[in-house]
Amino acid sequence: MSDYQVVIIGGGATGVGILRDLSMRGISALLLEQGDLAHGTSSRFHGLLHSGARYAVKDPVSATECIAENLILKKIAAHCISDTGGWFVQMQEDDSEFEEQWIQGCTQARIPIREISPSEAYEKEPLMSKEVLRVFEVPDATVDGFKLVWANAKSAKRYGGDFKTYHYVEKLILEDKRIIGVAARNLLNGEELIVRCEVVVNAAGAWASQIAGSIGVSLDVICDKGTLLAFNQRLFQRVINRLHPPSDGDIFVPHETITILGTTSEIVGTPQENSPTEAEVKKLLAVGGTMLPNLQGHRIIRAFAGVRPLHREDSEVPGAAEEGREVSRTFVLIDHELQDGVRGLISIVGGKFTTYRLMAEKVSDWVAQELGNTTPCRTAGENLSPEISETTRKKASHFLPSAAAEKMLERLGEDAEDVLMKIQNDPRKGQMLCECEMVSVAEVEKVASDENTHNLADIRRKTRLGMGTCQGAFCTYRALPLLWQEKGKYDPLRDELKRFINQRWKGIRPVLWGQQLRETELTRAIYASILEPNKNQE
Repeated sequence: MSDYQVVIIGGGATGVGILRDLSMRGISALLLEQGDLAHGTSSRFHGLLHSGARYAVKDPVSATECIAENLILKKIAAHCISDTGGWFVQMQEDDSEFEEQWIQGCTQARIPIREISPSEAYEKEPLMSKEVLRVFEVPDATVDGFKLVWANAKSAKRYGGDFKTYHYVEKLILEDKRIIGVAARNLLNGEELIVRCEVVVNAAGAWASQIAGSIGVSLDVICDKGTLLAFNQRLFQRVINRLHPPSDGDIFVPHETITILGTTSEIVGTPQENSPTEAEVKKLLAVGGTMLPNLQGHRIIRAFAGVRPLHREDSEVPGAAEEGREVSRTFVLIDHELQDGVRGLISIVGGKFTTYRLMAEKVSDWVAQELGNTTPCRTAGENLSPEISETTRKKASHFLPSAAAEKMLERLGEDAEDVLMKIQNDPRKGQMLCECEMVSVAEVEKVASDENTHNLADIRRKTRLGMGTCQGAFCTYRALPLLWQEKGKYDPLRDELKRFINQRWKGIRPVLWGQQLRETELTRAIYASILEPNKNQE
């Protein structure tokens, strides 16, 4: 039995943002997440930090929210963001009337735009189609969802916040129409956890309706699946959007050494329906090819999909997939006392990754008022992570290649000192275990020893191990001995290896041709020899 003022359900960007905000106000809070932090929608998107321009015509409220939060996050979370800038490009078949509406919408939302000539655009982005008529520059950027979520969680910890991963909330505890706690189960050991509290915040995203439903409360959350493709090179240096109403396959987002093309929109029945299909891959390639000719000639390393939690005021379930794009991307805060007569429960649904901090602020304002706390929100003015000292930066550059040092510092922040100490004591631990993402042996050891790390997938989310060009072909089996050293808390090596490789296979299977097929055959040979050594010897 534990006691907190607030329990937050959901460990995505919004959930950890709420945990940080409440903790900074001195409100005791516990976050419960059924998997690892950022294992759901907050890491399964194109990684765009919206300028708001994408919604300037059809969703002006979201557009205004996005540009305001874009500017805030670039200040407080700079280490998680690459300020690439973005372009909206008009093709010959695009409607000129929409272009005028878009310009007017950006002006009204105070989104700065600047037109540049196609000739200048071709010099900066030589792979872009030569059929472009007009190009407008906007302040889009890219954001690393994993880094941002964990930076919020660590910041919340510094202020006394608490979180538990792999804890599935089975039900809310209701007494006389008031929430008094939650019942959860530890998915790793089966232990039951009962937490008493005054307020529950339902920030479970696509699972929010299931949480509310545990006490018979109806919450209409639309599960909108979006599939994306990851290419093994940086095709563009900036975000490239199509200047037309948002649709499938009309945005390229560069991330470090790769490029993501997205996204589709399909209404699905549950959050678990997040497997990409070959048909979706073909559609994305066909549409994306209008902005980047010969797109199919570039190697795709994987397809992946996330489920957007959208909210509509009416309860009618849309009958066509494209209707998911008609639902507003702004967020809705639901006080279940006003709607359902249940006190102490609030749900936050909808919104964008870009607006997570604003969503957290509005929720925390409501919670603070409910608890009689008058401390104002400070999340917009305080950096997520402490500044890394110049001494630590020099030390990292001394022990690691410069690019690897910078990546490690961005991923670990203040925890980087532990990694550098490991390398100082044993220089062999400075070797790159994952060459694609420049992850050292010492960094994997550090992350593996964390109390919130329970498997290889957790390490992947914290370090990007296995997310590069080889998709784990070489680094996964190298990491296994390091995991086994950590107090025996990992499953038998073969089972853990199979589980991780199957997770990678889920995204590789729909793009299995050309160079990726050859790479996969190499991976298969490597792991067949590891998993079935006796059979291969025969």
